[in-house]
Amino acid sequence: MKLLFALITILLFNFAASTPARAVCPVCTVAVGAGLGISRWLGIDDAITGVWVGGLIVSSGLWMADWIQKKKWKIPYPKFLSVIIFGLLVLIPLYWSQIIGLPGNTLWGLDKFILGTEAGTLIFLLSVELDRWIRTKNQGRVLFFYQKVIIPVVLLLLTSLAFYFITK
Repeated sequence: MKLLFALITILLFNFAASTPARAVCPVCTVAVGAGLGISRWLGIDDAITGVWVGGLIVSSGLWMADWIQKKKWKIPYPKFLSVIIFGLLVLIPLYWSQIIGLPGNTLWGLDKFILGTEAGTLIFLLSVELDRWIRTKNQGRVLFFYQKVIIPVVLLLLTSLAFYFITK
């Protein structure tokens, strides 16, 4: 029931706070951040929370890379470097505050939070590519409104649901 409430809240917040889509729009970042806050408040497993952290890292990194490119700064590999920087800015403090690396908080021999973060990172990158592929197949147009927002949120939700059943 708590998971269902969190998922519905995230979707409603996502639609209420929508803005025009950008490289990876701020709405995605806010939605992922809201999902993280709600999941921690509800006491949801660290693997699931990690999924949202991974999505937040990639979303923020791509958003920063887009900003860097608009400023026309000459930084090599801005997307890659931005995601790495955001990953370090998020994960190092979590390690220092002992949220990551707790004894016994593992799944398949990996820390649940790190495992979830890796899954969320990969899923968010997949969702960006899926959006691009759909646009390519549709002459550069979206199939539905807010496609760039809905695809990542839905894929992160499905990943969260999979981890919910795995860790239950």
